[in-house]
Formats: sequence, C-alpha cells, structure tokens
Amino acid sequence: MGNDKYLLPLKWGIIGCGAVTEVKSGPPYQQTPNFQLYGVMRRNIDKAKDYAKRHGIPKVYSNADDLILDPEIDAVYIATPPDSHKYYALKVAEAGKPCCIEKPMAPNYADSLAIYNSFSVKGLPLFIAYYRRSLPRFLKIKEWLDQEKIGAVRQIQWQYYRPPNKIDFNPSYNWRTDEVVAPGGYFDDLASHGLDLFSLLLGEMEEVVGTSTNQQGLYSAKDAIAASWRHKCGALGVGSWNFGAFNREDKVVIMGSDGRIEFSVFNEEDIVLETKEGVTRIFIEHPPHVQQYHVDNIRAHLLENKEHPSLGSSGLHTSWIMDRILGNL
Repeated sequence: MGNDKYLLPLKWGIIGCGAVTEVKSGPPYQQTPNFQLYGVMRRNIDKAKDYAKRHGIPKVYSNADDLILDPEIDAVYIATPPDSHKYYALKVAEAGKPCCIEKPMAPNYADSLAIYNSFSVKGLPLFIAYYRRSLPRFLKIKEWLDQEKIGAVRQIQWQYYRPPNKIDFNPSYNWRTDEVVAPGGYFDDLASHGLDLFSLLLGEMEEVVGTSTNQQGLYSAKDAIAASWRHKCGALGVGSWNFGAFNREDKVVIMGSDGRIEFSVFNEEDIVLETKEGVTRIFIEHPPHVQQYHVDNIRAHLLENKEHPSLGSSGLHTSWIMDRILGNL
C-alpha cells in the first residue's frame, strides 16, 4: 500500500461520534500528518452538529450511508456499539474504503469472520482499535520478552475485579450489559483489550476454554468469567474477571524461567521486571489522546507500507478467543 494510492490529506469519516471519540480517538484523526477528520455521523443530527462544531469538522450526516458513499470521504472509522459493526463494516467494504472498527470487532466470532472476509476478498485495509498494541508502555514489555529478560515464558495470569457500577443498579439502558450487544457484559468491552494484548506479547493462542455466569442478576449479560489457555509458544494462561467484587484489582503477571513481569492492563502504573539482578520499575505515560499511536500506525500502514500491529486478522483471533471463553464455539 503506497502513497500514490491516496490523495492527501486522507479524509476520514466517523460513524458514531460518542464519548470514546471525544478525547481518546477522534482528535488523532485530525492531528496525524496527512489525515483529516472530514465528516461525522450520528443519528441525532443536533448532537452530530454540536460535535462537528466543537471539533472543527466540515461535514455532518445523520445517515451512515451518506457518509460511507460520499466521494469526499476516503476512509471510515466505525465507533458504534459492537452489534452494529458488521452492518456498517460490510457497507464500507462494498464501497471499497479502508476502515477502522472499534473493539471488540463484533459481538461474536461469526460476525467478525464475515467482516474480515468482506475486506480480505477485496484486499482492503482493515484495522481494529486494539490500541494497546501501539502504546509504548506495552511495547516495552514486549521488548523485555523478546530480549528474554525473564528467560522462557512459562505462564501468564490476569486477575481483573471490580464492584458493580452505579449504572448497573439503574434501569436505564446500558449496551455494555445487554447480552444481545455484549454477551459477556463488561468482559467483552474490557477483557478483549488484555487478551488481544497477550496475543501480541506471547503469540496466538491455540487452546482456550472458559466458564461464565451471571452471579448478581443486575443485567442480562454475564458478570463472572474464568478461563485458561495455551499459547502456540507453549506458555499457559489463566484469567478471571468479576464485575461484582468487593474491590478493584487489575494485575497481570508473566512468569518466566529466569524472572517475572508484572503490570496492569488499565491502571496507569509502573511496569515491573524482576530477575536475579534485581527489580526494575518503569513508568511510561500514555499520550493525551490514547489512540494517537494507533492512528499514527494506520497512517504508516496506508502511506508507508509499514504493517499495522492491529489488523483484521488479529482482531478476528481475539474474537475467537472471546467466543471460546464464553462457550460459543
């Protein structure tokens, strides 16, 4: 994919300009060289106009087809809830445009596979917004592993617990706990980040089993999940996630033959390397717009022939992992 394929700046359109796009992801599409955030779509046209005015975006739509088919829009970022990802993505593929989809790729592996195939058959670039694959903090951990700082990796363990949110006790709608949109509840939205990251750090998984249930009865989706897996490299993994716990905990430990690495997936904390030489603690700050490096890498993929770390293929693998854990495959 080369620079001669696109007229610059490459003009992006966003479908679904909600909260995630305000700071995390929207501004990078404006601030990245040779990119321009040119249009936004939201079914509520007044909210779309307000977003466009505040962010200096030229075009506004209330219908996704109008954005996707607009000849002035070169590429599309889908930032809607997961149950609509397939619907919009297939339209973008049919229009022949590069696409980035918010994670998770879709609510299930089958829909993710349909999305992947629609772009693959046309040779179109497809990115999934697992932006941790591009963040320097986690790339430092990968560097330690590649340098065999802890020797041969034996096992990875992740514990993620938190109490229920106030919204969980509120009857108002929350797509993150609707089993139709997110069968695993918050697990779909949050655990997918870490499990995808583990595939980057240790390579793909080849055996995955899990069990899940709803312990609290506060909503229709699952709220307690446990899993175990094996990476192709031979390392074993275990994870547990509970969204009705007493306290908050987010802790990953990678055990090796000669040391260990400890870090948090979501908390902004030190990454810790412990070997016989001692303990090394490093704090690497995230950028103000956390998807900035992810979008920078999209630019490099499209314009400089540098492969992006989070493509449709890796997003599809993460969807497979999630469905295996939830017992859907």
